[in-house]
Amino acid sequence: MVTIASTLVAGFCFSKSRVEGLKPSTHSSARSRRMVAVRAQSINPEIRKNEEKVVDSVLVAELSKPLTAYCRCWRSGTFPLCDGSHVKHNKATGDNVGPLLLKKQKE
Repeated sequence: MVTIASTLVAGFCFSKSRVEGLKPSTHSSARSRRMVAVRAQSINPEIRKNEEKVVDSVLVAELSKPLTAYCRCWRSGTFPLCDGSHVKHNKATGDNVGPLLLKKQKE
């Protein structure tokens, strides 16, 4: 189940890091912005629930790094890259979501 809450106030934006205390931050632009906070009980309600953590890998020939991890829990502070936030999420919800790994294909 996913609950979506959004707050829109002209000139103010309730950012993800400030949603809990609802402290507005002002933006220099005059136009209104809308931030959406998504709270989920479980991100992965049914896929491969018998595994401790669901992690998929894809081999790609044209990568500059040997390994790049992309977030699939939507909680990473470095989104779209994974920062390990899924570990805390998984402990709190009993979920088993993990990153998508892009691996450089060996020639």
